[in-house]
Amino acid sequence: MQRVTGIGGIFFKCKDPEKMRQWYQTHLGIDMSPYGAKISSQTESGKEGYTLWTPFPDTTSYFGPSEQSFMINYRVADLEALVAVLKEEGVSILDELVAHEYGKFIHIEDIEGNKIELWEPAE
Repeated sequence: MQRVTGIGGIFFKCKDPEKMRQWYQTHLGIDMSPYGAKISSQTESGKEGYTLWTPFPDTTSYFGPSEQSFMINYRVADLEALVAVLKEEGVSILDELVAHEYGKFIHIEDIEGNKIELWEPAE
């Protein structure tokens, strides 16, 4: 079973997300939106994909319960099947699977309590 197929996003806390977006736009040429940068890529199956790079306010609770200042979103091929396997393996599942128009999501924790986001993109 294929598990992670790529990096779906890199999210990090900062004091001023707007200033951070502007700095990266000005100095590194990363085209930004209010949601961060969408960096295009190609999946192993040849489909077009992307990775989000997003600064969050340092007050966000989105990374909780972890106290970490970052969170990585991993792209997966079949989230429901992977979650079933992870449960069997005793991995800590933090919430229920949710579906949006852009894909399915769930959050897990690694062995040090770092929150991880798993994402199956919508077709």
